[in-house]
Amino acid sequence: MCASEPSASPYAGRWVARVRGQIVAQGGTPEQALRAAQAGRFKENPEIVYMPPAAPLALSPILETIRTALPDTELYLVGGAVRDALLGRISLDLDLAAPAQGISLARRLAKALSADVFSLDPERDTGRVILTLPDGQRQKIDIATYRGLTLEDDLRMRDFTINALALDLRTLSLFDPLDGAADLRANVLRACTPNAMHDDPLRVLRGVRLAASLGFTIEAETRRAMRQAAPLLAHVSAERVRDELMRILEGNQIAASLRALDWLGVLAVILPELSALKGVEQPAPHIYDVWEHTLHVLDELEHLLAALAPDYNPDDTGDLFTGLLVLRLGRYRQHYGQHLAQSLTVDRSLRSLLFFAALYHDVAKPLTVSKDETGHIRFWGHDLKGAEMAEARARALAFSNDEIERLVTIIRHHMRLHYHFSRKDSEDKDPSRRAIYRFFRDAGLAGPDLILLGLADLRATHGLHLKQGTWAAALDVCRLFLENYWERPHEVVSPPRLLDGHQLMQALHLSAGPLIGKLLEVIREAQAVGQVNTAEEAIAFARRWLQEQQTE
Repeated sequence: MCASEPSASPYAGRWVARVRGQIVAQGGTPEQALRAAQAGRFKENPEIVYMPPAAPLALSPILETIRTALPDTELYLVGGAVRDALLGRISLDLDLAAPAQGISLARRLAKALSADVFSLDPERDTGRVILTLPDGQRQKIDIATYRGLTLEDDLRMRDFTINALALDLRTLSLFDPLDGAADLRANVLRACTPNAMHDDPLRVLRGVRLAASLGFTIEAETRRAMRQAAPLLAHVSAERVRDELMRILEGNQIAASLRALDWLGVLAVILPELSALKGVEQPAPHIYDVWEHTLHVLDELEHLLAALAPDYNPDDTGDLFTGLLVLRLGRYRQHYGQHLAQSLTVDRSLRSLLFFAALYHDVAKPLTVSKDETGHIRFWGHDLKGAEMAEARARALAFSNDEIERLVTIIRHHMRLHYHFSRKDSEDKDPSRRAIYRFFRDAGLAGPDLILLGLADLRATHGLHLKQGTWAAALDVCRLFLENYWERPHEVVSPPRLLDGHQLMQALHLSAGPLIGKLLEVIREAQAVGQVNTAEEAIAFARRWLQEQQTE
């Protein structure tokens, strides 16, 4: 068996059986090609040859280093990295499979690469190598022992046929026992076996994510299997569910993915609070019920982030409202790119957390809905109650404390910008320095997130009925907030402290206690609005403030 001959369609990337130079059968593996040939020519002894693709696969440069570090080792690149290579994409995270000694091979590779290594799954003999690239990115290389006795056994036990692919690192020949490459060409997502979803219900979430990210259709039998397996997600660990959910929220077509999860019965299991949003009527200017509004917020947020991405091409602007957004806020693309690239925990981004907040921002409306004597619908306190509900769900999903704090902050304060939007639109009044200071005092590092959510919320509320003037007013408000936050933070958002608590106690003959903290905050706000500029002025201001409090 060799990989030496140039390929020609329709056998590119396939194994063929040849008898006297004539191709008599083909398959996704050498064994399949041999069996197919013997089925019709059982007395013949066919030659089995691999037919390389017409174009080179898109492979990570690190693979050549791995081949050099582990020469003549039976080792296969498997799963998503092979799928991506066939699609012309280079994957940073690599999964390798070997007949045995997965952890031992990982240690040998880590030593050769001067990389970190640890035992990822001792039960499955899987080791992980973590390599830090020159640009600071981390590349993960997992090496696992086969699940099953052979490589084909291992591939058949995977989730979807497009992931049941392997590339022999010795010969760069492809193994495709389930015709995953054909499904890739047909843009179809198909389960490897009828029991694939039942064996690991998390594959239901993964299937929705893959279909959305690749733009694929889920094959009918696979959809039925996913729907049947959805209730079993209740028995999957919270951490695994959380991570797969956040990968969906990190991707594209997020609203469509949520609709698919809802149709499959997944949301009722993993995010049960969301079911109550359906059919909850909202007053004008809302044009959707709470559930549809929430999905449209996700769509609008995705569009906003695309328009404010660092690599956005202004020539791609397709409508007036996006054009206004780019004109008013486009100068903050790099700021937003850096902001959203941060993470509060390893492997989960601020971007995905923002979409989780958007998904839950109105979660308490069904519990807080009321009508006044005129029949007007209101949702008093839904922001505060919603923050509590989102926190409870985030804890159930094992989010980190930092993530929960950010999530709660965004939902608790998501209504604040709407007051300023309305005031600017109706009265042409900009937020005051005091309002800007208080907003960022309470929002903290979540301030830029709240601005994005506020704009997405506004667009989803009005839909096609949104007036240009209303949108322009909102953008002007957001630009003013972002100017202060990113361009002159020390003037209004976070003025430098003029004195500390000890100095304040000495100057005013006060004892330690909550009053000192209150006075320091009063002084800081006075700085933000331009009433105080020196330590002496700060002390005098604090003295007057105390006197006013005593006379009230």
